[in-house]
Amino acid sequence: MIDRRQPVSAPRRSAAAAVCAVLVAGVGAMSLVASPLAHPQDQSAATAKDAIFARKTLMDAIGMNMDEITTMTATGKIDLEKGHAFADAISVMLMAFPHLFPPSTNQWKPNADRDPATDTYASPDVWTKFADFYNGAGATSKSAYNVSRAKNEAEFKTNAAELQKGCDGCHAAYLKIDP
Repeated sequence: MIDRRQPVSAPRRSAAAAVCAVLVAGVGAMSLVASPLAHPQDQSAATAKDAIFARKTLMDAIGMNMDEITTMTATGKIDLEKGHAFADAISVMLMAFPHLFPPSTNQWKPNADRDPATDTYASPDVWTKFADFYNGAGATSKSAYNVSRAKNEAEFKTNAAELQKGCDGCHAAYLKIDP
């Protein structure tokens, strides 16, 4: 579960607002294409493929930020200010991530010919073990938050390794690859 008792910094609020704006604009734009007469409150205009596309877009953004952190720790060229920003963005995005898994997106089928943009690779376990999935996203968000608050390079590396473990664990449990 995500700890919301800590005060939210201005950069964190800005990052959260930016992520929400991108998601709302992207899903809203997709909804308008799908149904130009849809009312803003009409959630039926958003299809399962829209939600899958939105979560893939968000995961790509998380991955790009994680790649930057990984490069810093692998090369030893750690810029704490930039690293903090990458980790803070990951933390915010992971808070939103589990909310992009409505039941209608439980569509994984073995050996299917998938469209990489709109078809899911999420294991059906996401929905049968949703509380675990949700709590894992929250714990990994907290790990990213810890990276964003590292006081020195050693702490940054240690916390980044924990963040990577959280990412790897989630992918191992919930990313479905054909047998």
